[in-house]
Amino acid sequence: MRSDRVFHAVDSHTEGMPTRVITGGAGVIPGATMFDRRRYFIEHLDHIRRFLVTEPRGHSAMSGAILQPPTRPDADWGVLFIEVSGCLPMCGHGTIGVATVLVETGMVAVEEPVTTIRLDTPAGLVVVEVAVEAGAARGVTLRNVPAFTLALDRTVQTASFGDIRYDLAFGGNFYAIADLGDLGIPFDRAHKNRVMDAGMTIMAAINEQDRPVHPGNPEISGCRHVYLAAPGSDATHSRHAMVIHPGWFDRSPCGTGTSARMAQLHTRGLLPLHTDFRNESFIGTHFTGRLVEETTVGGLPAVVPTVTGRAWITGTAQYLRDPDDPFPEGFEL
Repeated sequence: MRSDRVFHAVDSHTEGMPTRVITGGAGVIPGATMFDRRRYFIEHLDHIRRFLVTEPRGHSAMSGAILQPPTRPDADWGVLFIEVSGCLPMCGHGTIGVATVLVETGMVAVEEPVTTIRLDTPAGLVVVEVAVEAGAARGVTLRNVPAFTLALDRTVQTASFGDIRYDLAFGGNFYAIADLGDLGIPFDRAHKNRVMDAGMTIMAAINEQDRPVHPGNPEISGCRHVYLAAPGSDATHSRHAMVIHPGWFDRSPCGTGTSARMAQLHTRGLLPLHTDFRNESFIGTHFTGRLVEETTVGGLPAVVPTVTGRAWITGTAQYLRDPDDPFPEGFEL
């Protein structure tokens, strides 16, 4: 085998959504904080992301995480989240995948029944508790960064669907939340193309007409996720299809999306603290969310969410770059 670059990976899936955890080969990304490293990675190393998650080594819904030494003394590992849409500030399903990999490969000191891992992410410190039995991760609960509602009952104009009402919330990324019933589309995978078209239409309209900006960090902006809630969804059990830029569905229930959804429901007075919330994905898997604390972000009321789910290791691999490969940075189709 010939190669001029090798990446070591442990692949996993979190409730159906892949996380390719890069354990070696990326080197230490420059930056004083993980957010600085994310910025440097986007500007100078995005070819690594494209190589690992796009075809032919990845696929159109691929996601991953690059392990790094932490930039802060109170963290065990640093993590940079990557996917086909770009380099995220935070990723909930990815965090669950990373924690599972760290425990089951022995990359952290494992304690039973609970192993606590502190992750340095671009969005801030994320504390994870892994339920461990006989060395296996049986469940992962992450305490996410604060989530908040940016707007309720906003409206965007679209040519194909008319005026669409939505709420906008942040759970580590921005999420537009709309009702599928308002769009006249069944919550059915047989209608996935219509669901996808609606989500991408809403996303484009929001970014053109009312692009969101994080009140504490203007570098976090734009809407790349649309949560389309199924009819009958409420503050106890919500089903949804999550449409993500540039045009794919989250297979998992989406950790940061669960956080944003809980913040929106809390703002509406529907979800109190310390109450379980079941968030179900388009393929029927679920996370259990809970709001544990109130706080503020950039002067806005916010809540601290926890999200519980499970991941499974699916394989280990070495990804090689042959110097003659016609797709050294992958491709998108």
